Amino acid sequence: MQSDYQSLWGQCLAVIKGVVSEATYDTWFRPIKPVSYKDKNITIQVPSQFFYEYLEEKYIQILQMSLERVFGMGTSLSYSVVVDSNRELPPAAAPAKDTAPERTSMTPFTLVAPSELDSQLVSKYTFDNFFEGECNMLARSAGLSIADKPGKTSFNPLFVYGDSGVGKTHLCHAIGLRTRENHPDKRVLYVSSHLFRLQFTDASLKNKLNDFLTFYQSLDMLIMDDIQELIGMDKTQHAFFQIFNNLHQLGKQIVLTSDKPPVEMQGMEARLITRLKWGLNAKIEKPDIALRKKILSHLIDTEDIAVDKEVYDYIINNVTENVRDIEGALISLSATSHISNRKIDMALAQKVIGQIVAIGNHHITIDKIIKTVCAYFKLDESLIHTKSRKREIVLARQISMYLAKHHTDCSLAHIGMKIGGKDHATVLYAIQAIKDQMETSKQFRTMIEEIDRKLKG
Repeated sequence: MQSDYQSLWGQCLAVIKGVVSEATYDTWFRPIKPVSYKDKNITIQVPSQFFYEYLEEKYIQILQMSLERVFGMGTSLSYSVVVDSNRELPPAAAPAKDTAPERTSMTPFTLVAPSELDSQLVSKYTFDNFFEGECNMLARSAGLSIADKPGKTSFNPLFVYGDSGVGKTHLCHAIGLRTRENHPDKRVLYVSSHLFRLQFTDASLKNKLNDFLTFYQSLDMLIMDDIQELIGMDKTQHAFFQIFNNLHQLGKQIVLTSDKPPVEMQGMEARLITRLKWGLNAKIEKPDIALRKKILSHLIDTEDIAVDKEVYDYIINNVTENVRDIEGALISLSATSHISNRKIDMALAQKVIGQIVAIGNHHITIDKIIKTVCAYFKLDESLIHTKSRKREIVLARQISMYLAKHHTDCSLAHIGMKIGGKDHATVLYAIQAIKDQMETSKQFRTMIEEIDRKLKG
């Protein structure tokens, strides 16, 4: 006979099914199994560590709302993460929001045929829904080239960096999936640096380091996410250094991501930093307005959510930092609308999105950008429209053009017309000049970020 908590969990799934698309439900909720329920805490079993992290990142609000609706207010959530077919981790002792479950190695370190290797790739993260914009064009193009000819391009390693939520992990999975599609005989593995470190520790304790190294050195493509997590881990870095050297010498492909470029990775071995700079370092920046529109329109179609133009524009103009926030805003809106039986209107959008991002008091316009930049440099606004070639005026003009391209939907020609009466080629040059300086100077990048914060304030 089915226990009460299992029956209640079934009701939770029914609520969730009414909120998300069928594809999302089948991928991220159908595989979940209820394990136990005690003292208002339900433990659910999930297939992998990545699965757990994705639920916490994207769907925790939906899970919590459905639990409170069915089990009652104050219900907490814990996870049991399956490690392999014979072993699973114990449930987390604390509520899911506060504690990540302990983990051991998910890789058995046995050499199997490529078709039998679990590449840990998520099928929904493809190039088809990794939309191209100016912010990710270089990284995306390099990824496609690598997937076509892994290990045969000059992009080895491919080192992708950028702020959290801009799409680095999505790109990793897209590269891996396309590589397996093009080259089914290749051994491809995606792994987070945190899990790699845990695997290394586990192998060391069990005297299986040779198995660990042999397994990783057998790969045709190693995709490692968030490599900055190896900073300060000297022994793990040494093991990775051995693996890196072996794979690179054999012409195998390496794809790495980080939240910072190699030159800023203090605490990483100098010899390893040198190798991280061997191939291509490509930054993914915050999505511009054109890319945000592509992403939001795709999510609305995929999740089949009714959003009118006013709410659509509100999301586009206020959720600007990263892709993850756009996804979270739409999912939260849909869940709140469904569970509270309310239409998605501006009042609901302002309430829900205000809990996700800091909403500025005014819409960002070119005039506001000019005012903010000139105030920062203590310049009269009229000077930016002159033909003056004084360094501080040229810099203010270029920064204004860069921010206008990032925050508005205006064409390059319109931006040039509004800022000094320049043509589109001048604007394009200015934008690239600012990007180049941000790449090479941490102090300059900090200044741009400070102006950006003032603009949104």
